[in-house]
Amino acid sequence: MSATEHLHHIGPALVLLIGSGVVFSADLVTPRRASLWGLTLVALVGGFLYALWHATSGTSGEALSGAVVVDEFGLFFAFVIIIATFAVVVASRDWADGREQAAEFYALILVSAGSMVLLAQSNDLITIFVALETTSIAQFVLAGIARDNRGAEASLKYLLTGAVSAAILLYGFAFLFGIAGTTSLAGIADFVGTADEGTRLPLMLGFVLVAAGFGFKMALVPFHGWVPDVYQGAPTPVVSFLSVASKAAGFAIVLRVFYTGLGGGGTFISDDWAVMFGVLAAASMVFGNAGALLQTDVKRLLGYSSIAQAGNIGIGLAAVAAGSTIGPAGVLFFIGTYVATNLGAFIAVIAASQRLGSDEIADYAGLIRRSPLIAVILIVCLLSLTGIPPTAGFIAKLYIFNGAIQAGETWLVGLVAVGVVNTGVSAYYYLRWMRTIVMDEPLEAWTFRPAVATQGVMMAAGLAVLVIGLMPTPLISAAQRAAAVLQ
Repeated sequence: MSATEHLHHIGPALVLLIGSGVVFSADLVTPRRASLWGLTLVALVGGFLYALWHATSGTSGEALSGAVVVDEFGLFFAFVIIIATFAVVVASRDWADGREQAAEFYALILVSAGSMVLLAQSNDLITIFVALETTSIAQFVLAGIARDNRGAEASLKYLLTGAVSAAILLYGFAFLFGIAGTTSLAGIADFVGTADEGTRLPLMLGFVLVAAGFGFKMALVPFHGWVPDVYQGAPTPVVSFLSVASKAAGFAIVLRVFYTGLGGGGTFISDDWAVMFGVLAAASMVFGNAGALLQTDVKRLLGYSSIAQAGNIGIGLAAVAAGSTIGPAGVLFFIGTYVATNLGAFIAVIAASQRLGSDEIADYAGLIRRSPLIAVILIVCLLSLTGIPPTAGFIAKLYIFNGAIQAGETWLVGLVAVGVVNTGVSAYYYLRWMRTIVMDEPLEAWTFRPAVATQGVMMAAGLAVLVIGLMPTPLISAAQRAAAVLQ
C-alpha cells in the first residue's frame, strides 16, 4: 500500500487536523472572527464528505501496518462525532466570537474531533493511546478556555483525573501486551481465543485496568468524579461537546477493544467482564440519578444525568459480553439517540443561558412564555432523556433493555430492572425542570430568541429526537451494520 493510500484511509481525521492548523494560521493574518468560524465549518464539512466518500465507495481494510482500520463501525462514529461537532460549533458562534480565544476554541475543537475520529478507527493499543491522549489534552485546555476561576478549577480537575486515568489505562495496555506479545487487537483476540485458564488472572487484571482508564472517558462510576464540577465550571459550549462527542468516542473504543480484542461473548473471560460492566452500569445509574435529584444548577444536573445515561449504555456492554446478539447494535443505537438528545438539550441551554445570564433551574421559570422555541426543544429532549414515547430515548432504552434480556442471564434481567426503576427516578428531576419551564411565573417579562443558526441546529436536534422515536428503523439498521463488523 502506497503512502497516499495510507493517508486516504485516515482522510476524515486528517482533514479535521489540517483544518485546525488552517484556523490557527488564519488567526495570524485576519482579525475577523467570522472567518475562523467559517473555516471551522468548512473543515467539518470536508471531514464529513471524506467519510461519506469512504462509505459510498466501499473503502475498507487496514492501513499503517494494521494500526487503523476503515470499516462501517469507524465510519458510524465518524459521522456521529463530526455531526455533533458541527452542531456545537454552529451554536457556539456568539459565545466564541466575543472572546479573544476564538481561534484557540475552534482549533482545539477540530483537534479533539479529528483525534476522536481516528480513535474510532484505531485497531492497535499504541494508536488508541495516542489518539485518546491527543483528544484528551485538547479537552483539558477547552475546559479552562474562558480563563475564569470556575473554568480554571474545572480544567485542573479534569487534567488531574485525566492524567491518573491515562496512567491506569497505559498500565492495563502493558499487561495485555505482556500477556499476548502484541499490541494489535486482532493479535490479542487470537491469543485470548486459544488461551487457557492459567491466563485468566493476568487477563482479568489487564482488562480491569483498561476498563478503569476508559471509565473516565465514559463517565462511569466510580470514575465519574470530574463530571459535575467540569460540567458546571467549563463553558457551556465546551460541556455540550464533551457530553456528546467525547462520550461517543469513549464507548466506541471500548466496544472495539473489548468486543474485538477480548472476544465478545465467546471466550472464557467473557463472563468476567460482563459482570464487571454490569456492576459499573448499576452503580452509575443509581449514583447518577441520586446526585441529579439534589441539583439546582442545570449543568450539574445534566452532568449527573450523563453519568446515569452512561449506566444505561453500560447495560448494553454487559449484554455484549454475555453473548447478546443485539447488544452491540443496541449500544450504537443508544449512542446515536443520546447524541441527538443531549445536543438538543445543551444547545437550548446555551441559547437560554446567554439571555438569562444564569444556569439555575429557578431562572428557567416561565421559559415557555419568554422563548417558546427554546422551551419546546428543551422539553422534547428532557422527555427523551427520561425515556417517554414517542421520543428517541424511549426506543433506545427499550432496545438496549431488550438486548440484555435476550442474553438469557438472570442477573441481566435484574440489571434491567435496576434500569427501569432508575428511569422512574430520573423522571422526577426531569419533570421538575419541565414544570418550572411551563407552569412557574417568569421572573422577567421580556422575551428573546436565539440566533438564526442556533435555531436551525436546535430544531434539527429536536426533530431528530422525534423522527428517530417514530421511525427508528434507519438508525437501527445503520447500527446493526456497524456492529456486524466487530463479530
